[in-house]
Amino acid sequence: MTHATQKAPSAKRQWAEGLMVFAAVTLMIVGVLDIFRGIMGIAEDDIFVTTQQYVFKFDLTGWGWIHLALGAVAVIVSLGLFQGAVWARWGGVAIASLVIIANFLSLPYYPVWSVVMIAFSGFVIWGLCVARPNEPAEL
Repeated sequence: MTHATQKAPSAKRQWAEGLMVFAAVTLMIVGVLDIFRGIMGIAEDDIFVTTQQYVFKFDLTGWGWIHLALGAVAVIVSLGLFQGAVWARWGGVAIASLVIIANFLSLPYYPVWSVVMIAFSGFVIWGLCVARPNEPAEL
C-alpha cells in the first residue's frame, strides 16, 4: 500500500490510543508515588499521622511494604501498557483497584496523599475501561 492510499486513523481510534497513553502515564505516576510512600512507611518517617482507634490499624512498616509492592507492580504494568499488551489493560485495572483499596485503608496515616492516589487510580481505571484500541478502524 502506498502512502497516498493509506487511510488516516479515525478520530475514535486516536481517542482510544490517547486514553491508553494517558492511563499508562498516570499508572506510572501512581506506581512511582506509591513506591515513595512505601519507602517512607518502611523508614517509619514521622510525616505520617498515627491514630489510636482506627479499625484497620496496621503497622506503618507493613503499610510501607504493601505500598512498595503495589507501586512496583504498577510501574511494571504501565510499561506493558506502553507496549500495548492486552494483559496490561486487565492488570492495570486490577492494580489500580488494589491501589485504591490500600489507600482507602491507610487513609488516616496520610489523608491528602491517599485521596490524590485514589483519584489518580480512578482515572487509570476509567482510561483503561473506556479505551478500545483493538476495535477495527472505520473505513
